[in-house]
Amino acid sequence: MQKTYKAVSAAEAVKVIKSGDHVHLSSVASAPQVLINAMCDRGRAGELKNVYIHHLHTEGPAPYTNPEFEGIFQHNAFFVGANVRKGVQAGIADYIPIFLGETSRLYRDGYIKCNVAMVQVCPPDEHGYVSLGTSVDASLAAIETSDYTIAVVNKNVPRSFGQAMIPMSMIDIFVEDNTPLEPAHFSEPDALETAIGHNCAELIEDGACLQMGIGAIPNAALSCLKNHKDLGVHTEMFADGVLELVESGVITGANKMVDKGKLVSTFLMGSQRVYDFINNNPQVLMMDVAYTNDPFIIAQQPKMTAINSALQVDLTGQICADSLGTKFYSGVGGQIDFIYGAARSKGGKAIIAMPSVTNKGQSKIAPTLLDGAGVVTTRNHMHWFVTEYGSVNLYGKSLQERAKLITSIAHPDHRESLEKAAFERFGSHYRFVSK
Repeated sequence: MQKTYKAVSAAEAVKVIKSGDHVHLSSVASAPQVLINAMCDRGRAGELKNVYIHHLHTEGPAPYTNPEFEGIFQHNAFFVGANVRKGVQAGIADYIPIFLGETSRLYRDGYIKCNVAMVQVCPPDEHGYVSLGTSVDASLAAIETSDYTIAVVNKNVPRSFGQAMIPMSMIDIFVEDNTPLEPAHFSEPDALETAIGHNCAELIEDGACLQMGIGAIPNAALSCLKNHKDLGVHTEMFADGVLELVESGVITGANKMVDKGKLVSTFLMGSQRVYDFINNNPQVLMMDVAYTNDPFIIAQQPKMTAINSALQVDLTGQICADSLGTKFYSGVGGQIDFIYGAARSKGGKAIIAMPSVTNKGQSKIAPTLLDGAGVVTTRNHMHWFVTEYGSVNLYGKSLQERAKLITSIAHPDHRESLEKAAFERFGSHYRFVSK
């Protein structure tokens, strides 16, 4: 028999939020829009001020970053998504630089107080458990430490396993709303993205364990793996690209040392097909971000292969992935968690992949990073670097050797200027350095 609960309206539920409180929102597809809207209604009515909003990347509207709420809501997120980017760049909203794997620690160790956690869950089962579905990440830690947890019971939230399953007793207030989860919309990879994906795929071995982000390049790489064997998945997120490989038997997880046979993730952003795939699927474990992004757990997977992206790379291998100069564009995310973990793995590969130029033809490989740009991945962590023109391994290479290798896979229109910049930086000896 399904366990029962007493539901209240969203407007009634958010009355527990007080001025000065810290509020956590579940992530990506599972952002609880009905509660967000009710909270903003209270803000418009003059009932709240100085409420701090925390979350990872969320899909859908983020009205609490609108100028009308300045002084009412203070957005201090752990990642800058497209829906809050304008507010962060304008200074209306803000960002907390943090490794994704340490976001749970902010709550559990008391660096940030969680007064109210607002999440979405599936309907309870006969044992009195609900599932956090597509968003475990830091939400589990927020629930564990919050004064109040408000859960939207939504039939569209998949019943996923792992640490996503929590007892109803952890929830203080229930609201019902069956708005479909926000799907992600992907474009088909173009020729450039396909070339980068192919170059990444050439580095992936049979039996490798994969971490890939979202977007056209990861999907292009995954589409090139149809003849591989016994691939595994241990990642912070996955999307539609893995499903065909699971269904065709390419992804089995048979070579994993930890969670053998399982696909492990902490949040999801994909189409409805992805949400349907994880529903009641014991092959998928949705886990706390402190687990999925722990470099020392990641490192235990043989041939751990992590593919991440960048906004800009300099000639020594410094990676900027969170900002365009002083303007924050995204965040640290899990890049370092997986770069470091993959580098420590037996047979592992840490890969940074990006187009060689912007849409306007400007080189994304630069002599130095833009003024104000942040170094997410240091030159010391940098191993494999991939563009549409090939792949190079920078590990163990000197500064001058790195400059030669990086320039070799820059866009041909920019190689001469990069070579000139390297010569001016390193002196006349540079011309004699071999790739």
